[in-house]
Amino acid sequence: MFVSIILLVVCVGFIILQLKSQRPKNFPPGPPALPVLGNLLHLNLENPLKDFDRLRKKYGDVYSLFLGPKPTVFLNGQSAIKEALVTKGIDFAGRPDDLFLNDVTQKRGLVLANVGPSWKDHRRFALSTLKDFGMGKNSMADRIHGELQYIVEAMEKSVGKSMNPAILVYNTASNIVCQVLFGTRFEYDDEFIKVIFQVFRENGKLANGPWAMMYNSFPLIRNLPLPFVKAFENVQIAVKYIRQFLDEHKKTRVPGDPRDFVDCYLDELDKVCVCDSPFSEEELISNSLDLHFAGTDTTSKTLLTAFLYLMAYPHVQERCQQEIDEVLEGKHSVMYDDRHNMPYMQAMIHEVQRIGNIAPLSLVHSTTKDTELMGYSIPRGTLVIPNLGSALREEGQWKFPDEFNPENFLNDKGEFFKPEAFLPFSAGPRMCLGEGLARMEFFLILVTLLRKFEFVWPQDAGEPDLTPVYGGTLSPKPYCMNVQLRATQ
Repeated sequence: MFVSIILLVVCVGFIILQLKSQRPKNFPPGPPALPVLGNLLHLNLENPLKDFDRLRKKYGDVYSLFLGPKPTVFLNGQSAIKEALVTKGIDFAGRPDDLFLNDVTQKRGLVLANVGPSWKDHRRFALSTLKDFGMGKNSMADRIHGELQYIVEAMEKSVGKSMNPAILVYNTASNIVCQVLFGTRFEYDDEFIKVIFQVFRENGKLANGPWAMMYNSFPLIRNLPLPFVKAFENVQIAVKYIRQFLDEHKKTRVPGDPRDFVDCYLDELDKVCVCDSPFSEEELISNSLDLHFAGTDTTSKTLLTAFLYLMAYPHVQERCQQEIDEVLEGKHSVMYDDRHNMPYMQAMIHEVQRIGNIAPLSLVHSTTKDTELMGYSIPRGTLVIPNLGSALREEGQWKFPDEFNPENFLNDKGEFFKPEAFLPFSAGPRMCLGEGLARMEFFLILVTLLRKFEFVWPQDAGEPDLTPVYGGTLSPKPYCMNVQLRATQ
C-alpha cells in the first residue's frame, strides 16, 4: 500500500512537471506559471493594461508571460519596441499561426497574413496606391472634403440639441475609406454601412473571445454548430458585398485610368500572369476588407476621443479655434498644408492620439527566425506583443506623461515637434498602412468642425468620464454632446 502511494505521488509529480510551463534558455524573465493556466491569474482579463505596466516595473522592458502553452514576449518602452520592430523589423514581422483567424481569413489579406512574397507584394502595392491617391485628381483630401459636407449638415441639424456622435463619426470614417477603395459613398442609413459595421463588430468580439480560444485549442470542434460559426457567416456576407462592387468596376472601368483602389488592383491584374502571381480577385476582396476595417475602426474611435477631450478641456478647444480663425481668415476651406501654420492644432491632435492610446497592444507579432533582443534569446515562432501604450506614457519621454496636454508636442518656441516615443501607428514593416490617410482625416475633419461648431459637455451629464473601454482597442464610453454654432459663423 505504501509503495502504491509513493508511486502515485511520483506519477502525479511527473505529470505536473510535464504540464508546467517552461521558458527556454536565456529567455525574457517573467512570473512563475501554473500548469495549463499559465499566467492568466496574474491578469485582469477585462482590462490587463495596468497589469502589464506592473509587471514591467518588476521584470523590465522585455518580459514574458504564458497566455497559453507557450510564452509570449511583451515589449515595453520606446527603446525595446523600436529595436524589435525597426532595427530587427523583419525578425519580428511575423504573425501568429492562429488556427481560427487563418481559417476565417483563409490566410489572405494585409493585416493578419504572415510574412512572405505575397504579403510583401501586396503591402508594397497598397502603400504605393494609397500614396498615389494622396495627390492629383480624386486625391484623398478631395474625398475627405467631399464627405465633410455631409457631417457638417448632420451636425447643423443637431445645433442646440444633445447628440450621440458615435454612429455619425463611424459612418464618416467608413465613407472616406469607401471612396478611396470603391470610388463611392453611401448614405448614412444605407444597408451596406449598417451590415458591415455589424460584421466587423461581431467578428472582433469573436476573435478576442473564448470561442476563438476553444477553436484553437480543440480543432475537432471546428465542424460543430457553435457560436464561432457566426464569424464564417459574417465573412461570407462581407465578401458578397465586395464581390458586387468588383463586378460593377469590371463593367465600368477604363483600363489605365483608375478611379480608386479597386481599379488600380484590376490594372495590376491586367499586367500579370494570374497563374504565377500573388494577385487575384480573392486577395483584392480580402485586402479591401482589411483596409476598410483598419481605416474605419481606429479613425472613428480617435475622433470620438478628440471630441470628448475637447469638451473636458474647453480652454484647449478655445485655443485651437483661435489658431484656426487666424490661419484660415478669408479662406473658404482648410487645406492639408495649412497644418504647417497650426502648431497648436497639430499638437492637440497628436496628444489625443497619445492619451487615447486607441491600439495599446498593436497586433500580435511573431518572430520569423531565431533572434536576440536586448541580450535575450527569442526562438523562431515566439509570440511578441508590443505595448505601445508604455511608450506613449513613458517617463522621461514626455513633459506631462499622465496628463492630457498639447504642450507635450510643442517646444520652447511654441513650434510643433514629435517625440520619438510617439508610436500610435506602431513601427517597422508592420506599421499601419493607412497612417497618411488617418493623419489627413484627423486634421481636415477636426479643423473644419471646430471652425464652425463649439462642442459642449451637457450640464445634466455630470463630469466627463475619460476612462476608456477595453476590448482589444480602446474607445471612449458612450456619451452625448451639445453642438452649438460659433458666434463667428
